[in-house]
Amino acid sequence: MPHPDSATVIPRTAPLKGVMLAWRRALRSQFSGRMLLLSLVPLLLSLTLWGVAMRLGLQPLLDWLRGLFTDYGGFDASNSMLGMVGLGMLKVMVVPLLAIALLLPLMIASSLLFMGIVAMPVIERHVSSRHFPGLERKAGGSFVGSLGINLGSTAVFALLWLLTLPLYAVPPVAWLVQAVLWAWVTSRVMSYDALAAHASPAERQIVMRDGRPALLAIGLASGLAGALPGIAWMGGAVISVVLFPVLAFVSLWLYVMLFLFAGLWFQYYCLQALDDMRARQAMTHSGAGASI
Repeated sequence: MPHPDSATVIPRTAPLKGVMLAWRRALRSQFSGRMLLLSLVPLLLSLTLWGVAMRLGLQPLLDWLRGLFTDYGGFDASNSMLGMVGLGMLKVMVVPLLAIALLLPLMIASSLLFMGIVAMPVIERHVSSRHFPGLERKAGGSFVGSLGINLGSTAVFALLWLLTLPLYAVPPVAWLVQAVLWAWVTSRVMSYDALAAHASPAERQIVMRDGRPALLAIGLASGLAGALPGIAWMGGAVISVVLFPVLAFVSLWLYVMLFLFAGLWFQYYCLQALDDMRARQAMTHSGAGASI
């Protein structure tokens, strides 16, 4: 006869409910003093890297692009295309805007890389100590594994972003495609980092497989918000090339804050999913043992 407790099953958390619970927790944590201080680390690293790069390389990049446009008739073609859609006044901004479009994915990739390597371990300790203190740490991930996932994923992300640059001719499509790219890269990178300390390799695969729709939804929501800094940067560049450095730094700060929130969101969701999975497994094993 089955044990009475064997019928007690811990229900699987509904995906939407799990996503929203993680969102509320992440929102509360986002503006804590510890998290705001943490955001300064990847921000300063990104500002240092791109401050030096833009100081040394922005003008040479603009000169190189102008040379390409002059040699291959790019100015005539772009002027004709802009004139057809009633944007002829932007013809003097074609080269600066192209430079921005080339730099933007690299800036995003560097911010994501610094966030994954520097900030995600701190986020993991913050979330686990506050909400999951009893969750066993099986250390199924490693720094080398995280570094490999971060470098490989961000490189693919930057390449795909560059390949989709022609979609800027249709802004809504470009925004959606870039959000999908964000969904892929953040769900891949941040899910690994969120589970590295607590899940075994097998558990990580199960959580990421069963939670793939929810993880992609979190990434897509973050990606739709992540397009805003780029839109602001593009808009400011139309006003003045002089704003390039300022807008670049503001964009980096916005990206870091968005990545910080996304990291918290993924962390809360993944650890809750792992905790629920282990509870269900323990209940199943307990019920099976009692029925023998």
